[in-house]
Amino acid sequence: MLPLLPLLGGCAGVEGLRNDGRARDVRAPLALWPEYTPAPLAREDNPAAVKPVRGVPRIPSGSMADADALAVLDADLTAEGRRPPAPKTVRGPRFYDVTHDGRPDLITVIDRDPRNSELRVYSARNGVVTRILALPAVLAGVELAAGHLTIREPTKDPRYVSVTDVVWDGDSMALWDLTLDESRRPPTAHTGGGSP
Repeated sequence: MLPLLPLLGGCAGVEGLRNDGRARDVRAPLALWPEYTPAPLAREDNPAAVKPVRGVPRIPSGSMADADALAVLDADLTAEGRRPPAPKTVRGPRFYDVTHDGRPDLITVIDRDPRNSELRVYSARNGVVTRILALPAVLAGVELAAGHLTIREPTKDPRYVSVTDVVWDGDSMALWDLTLDESRRPPTAHTGGGSP
């Protein structure tokens, strides 16, 4: 007959169960200034404010691929009272249909310094070049997935990134979701032999 001692051990320690004292009281959060609420974003502060860009030609085709991306950025920033970006600080333009009208929109990034960037998205609305997103961010990545534009930003914990999903709602780029995700390391190039 097999000894029963290991089966009777269970999860209790050698000393058995013990009382660690009274559990902490659980209370609802205490709002320190409940009477104060922030004012809504001003139009100029809203990253998703839809704004026509003056000083660039109309685009009858409705395709932002027919526009000069640097000229669009220059005109938009000049209208804001800012200096146009140096061409070397502007990432290569990407053209994808984020407004779901069947025509490509312009997605571009200005790298203001080694850490801070600015994501800008433009669409041709009835032939008029229109900014639909201007988001300053620390970009760990920008992705397109299932019709959403996904912005990944680092957090204080290097294991995680903050993920903001925005989607065109028919009138503007609207927040779809905010989540945390595991940080991804970029693939590293391998040296040596092997098949491609």
